[in-house]
Amino acid sequence: VRNLKLEHEQEKNKILSEALETLATEHHELEQSLVKGSPPLSIISEEQFYDAVSDSESEKSLSGFETTTAYSLEDSMDSKDTITSSMSEEKVCGSGELLSNGIKKHRTSLPSPMFSRNDFSIWSILRKCIGMELSKITMPVIFNEPLSFLQRLTEYMEHTYLIHKASSLSSTTERMQCVAAFAVSAVASQWERTGKPFNPLLGETYELIRDDLGFRLLSEQVSHHPPISAFYAEGLNNDFVFHGSIYPKLKFWGKSVEAEPKGTMTLELLEHNEAYTWTNPTCCVHNIIVGKLWIEQYGNVEITNHKTGEKCVLSFKPCGLFGKELHKVEGYIQDKSKKKLCALYGKWTECLYSVDPATFEAYKKNDKKNAEEKKSSKQVGNTEESDEMPLPDSESVYVIPGSILLWKITPRPPNSAQMYNFTSFAMALNELDKEMESVIPKTDCRLRPDIRAMENGEIDLASEEKKRLEEKQRTARKNRSKSEEDWKTRWFHQGPNPYTGTQDWLYSGNYWDRNYFNLPDIY
Repeated sequence: VRNLKLEHEQEKNKILSEALETLATEHHELEQSLVKGSPPLSIISEEQFYDAVSDSESEKSLSGFETTTAYSLEDSMDSKDTITSSMSEEKVCGSGELLSNGIKKHRTSLPSPMFSRNDFSIWSILRKCIGMELSKITMPVIFNEPLSFLQRLTEYMEHTYLIHKASSLSSTTERMQCVAAFAVSAVASQWERTGKPFNPLLGETYELIRDDLGFRLLSEQVSHHPPISAFYAEGLNNDFVFHGSIYPKLKFWGKSVEAEPKGTMTLELLEHNEAYTWTNPTCCVHNIIVGKLWIEQYGNVEITNHKTGEKCVLSFKPCGLFGKELHKVEGYIQDKSKKKLCALYGKWTECLYSVDPATFEAYKKNDKKNAEEKKSSKQVGNTEESDEMPLPDSESVYVIPGSILLWKITPRPPNSAQMYNFTSFAMALNELDKEMESVIPKTDCRLRPDIRAMENGEIDLASEEKKRLEEKQRTARKNRSKSEEDWKTRWFHQGPNPYTGTQDWLYSGNYWDRNYFNLPDIY
């Protein structure tokens, strides 16, 4: 009886899967009929897609998916226009140079605009993965952006000025406001990013020195299964240390991919002898099969000041039925006896404000009353949850009188849509000059041939190199298991987080001595 039931369920599943595939194909063909222009330079056959998925040996992880964001297919269609800004002629900031006070010019464009993804259906890869952990799936390079996940992590540092500002303030509540703004700003660059970053190879590293922003950062891929990336950043004036590790736990729900970025962020303000810890919100990419891809972040983020006991509890709101809560963030800073000191509100895609708690609660009460009146005047028939992209509120963030602006997003450059929707900060992450090349270790992801090829517009070469690197990593792992040799991380070691006591990856030191020997040959 059970076998018959199982066969019946499998048959139903097959019929549904075929119907969904037909729908996806028809949707894709309809979309294509609206788009003029030639197909991209490289088209990977469906058989190759299936090979990639069914290869259980594949160690390539979809770890970047928690930061895979998308908004509009039209954006990527526009990429056929060769609107490429001229490359900055000025010399790139070499990480190998001695630290100087001069702000260096960074590039404002990539060497080549992004490829159109219109001739590819992500459904042809993901349809075999419903309900699976997405840690062993190889994705075609066309769905990537020319950055490693280690570089994508570095985008946390785009708004470092908020940390410097926190250090300069005397009030603990004001410092917490700036730290909360930094935690929200760290996820802002994810909006509209349609490409998935390249998964780092085991032992891959990345460094960034930004004299103009006052920090230097090092990251390393410390584990491959599960994929864990560790990073350590410090202020050039010894005013702060920011470190953590990220293990993105992914789930595919059929229409969406949900990523829970496990791992603790730790920020130490050295001048005040204070440490703050928090975890990042959950990220969800909707409409994986048909329709416009769109992203939301949701869940609670609790920031703790381990010296004073103050906490900031932020709620990243899920979209909700009619999109009213889309991108909204709100919460309170409270002292150790849970007395509310300050209210925070805004959108993670735009801005964050602080206001007196009583004023905020009065506004919320009034807003709720107005919403109920509107609701009663309208007869709402459909209450089913939809995956469709909600329309953003026309008024965006309403500024409550008496509010103080803590953070506002930097507008993206005009050529961003043709450059994978990169911010100005992201545009400079993979730049490389000869002087830098002679100083950085050979494991730095600026030297990865597949990412470099994709950045230069050589999609076929990028695909070949990605395949070669995966195979090389697989072979190295097999050789280690034969000789019973364990992988040793170079710049980080496992240990308890000094403030939370949970397992963490801690910086071992000595990276900036530039004494690199016995490094693994991973490229």
